[in-house]
Amino acid sequence: MGITSALVLLAITWWLTFLMVLPFNVKTQGDAGAIEPGTHAGAPEVHNLPKKALITTGIAFVVWGIICAIILSEAISIT
Repeated sequence: MGITSALVLLAITWWLTFLMVLPFNVKTQGDAGAIEPGTHAGAPEVHNLPKKALITTGIAFVVWGIICAIILSEAISIT
């Protein structure tokens, strides 16, 4: 696996992990009871994006490391 392939795999892993972590611990405007006019009640009041980005980075590096180890050890062959 080349460097470019590893970076693309990391980017894909990071974004997939981010999309899975994003809905956790969201306080919506409906939960807070303060719905802004013109917005949906399910719109986030508190989203904690910086914290979620750090958590995503940690999880993504672990998952990426496992996937890279599997690829480099040739435990699974494509042919």
